[in-house]
Amino acid sequence: MSQMRLEAAEAPAAVARLLACDHEVYAALGEQLRRTPPRAILTLARGSSDHAAHYAGYLVMARLGRLVTSLPMSLITLYGARLDGEGLLSLAFSQSGQSPDLVLPTQQLAARGATTLAFVNDAASPLAQAARWAFALHAGPERSIAATKSFIAQMTAGARLVAAWQGDARLAAALDALPVALRQACAAGDAWCDAGVPALMQAERLYVIGRGTGLAVAMEAALKFKEICGIQAEALSGAELRHGPLALVGTGYPVLLFAPRGPALEGLLALAEDLRQRGAKVLLAAPPGTPGAALPLVATADIDLDPISAIQSFYPLVEALARARGRDPDQPPHLAKVTKTH
Repeated sequence: MSQMRLEAAEAPAAVARLLACDHEVYAALGEQLRRTPPRAILTLARGSSDHAAHYAGYLVMARLGRLVTSLPMSLITLYGARLDGEGLLSLAFSQSGQSPDLVLPTQQLAARGATTLAFVNDAASPLAQAARWAFALHAGPERSIAATKSFIAQMTAGARLVAAWQGDARLAAALDALPVALRQACAAGDAWCDAGVPALMQAERLYVIGRGTGLAVAMEAALKFKEICGIQAEALSGAELRHGPLALVGTGYPVLLFAPRGPALEGLLALAEDLRQRGAKVLLAAPPGTPGAALPLVATADIDLDPISAIQSFYPLVEALARARGRDPDQPPHLAKVTKTH
């Protein structure tokens, strides 16, 4: 079994460790944010971590009604922009915490008065040292190049931040129950492999569709298809697909569609049927009992957490698909575990 598969299976335990630690720190930050709300919010991240940041940002906007912007780090690292940090909240997400294009903006924003947060697996990393508030992911060492348990921990940490900021006891309780759902989602991964590997064995291109809180996991899934399976996968919102990209879909075109519970579910199911009518090969991930759903989604205690269980079930599929296609999921070509960009 690959290191990637083993580490993905460790995610429920990693999430349990994360949720058992740092209660006072999350509570203190939540109280500060309620007392002095930020005038603006930025996320800073690359790769898988950027998908976790997207998820956290969506939750902040949906639950707290505050706009969140993904910072193009080159504004600071290449173009030397001097952003006003007063009243600004920046959220940096990273597994290693070593990339200069995360560290430098965090340092500069903090120096200009911003409240800077870092969600990072290495608590002694330069990024953790640069931020005013550093939150360890407690995922443990991750040796496979493809991030799995650290990504799930980042999503969980983002949701935990939102629960603390809102003072939402129901979301906090749902988070406490999340490790149980993730263990169930791990077991559901076998069904994902059975349905997904034969369907995607010969795929060279692929759409991965999501919407709302589920778009972040579609983005993460597309990245994994590219980096470990060698498939040119593109993540799209279910709404955005209709604004041009739908023209590529014809007979046999493969589509993985994430349709977790929530406001987007009905429209995504309608889209899945439309794609089938066009001849597409649709792999639908949806709640059990949904007509046409080959990939069962495990429900969590809050619909906003369902995308986390979805990606937990996805990782065994993409790992098995890589091996079936003759690729080593632990050593994708041209990539390294720590990526340092400027």
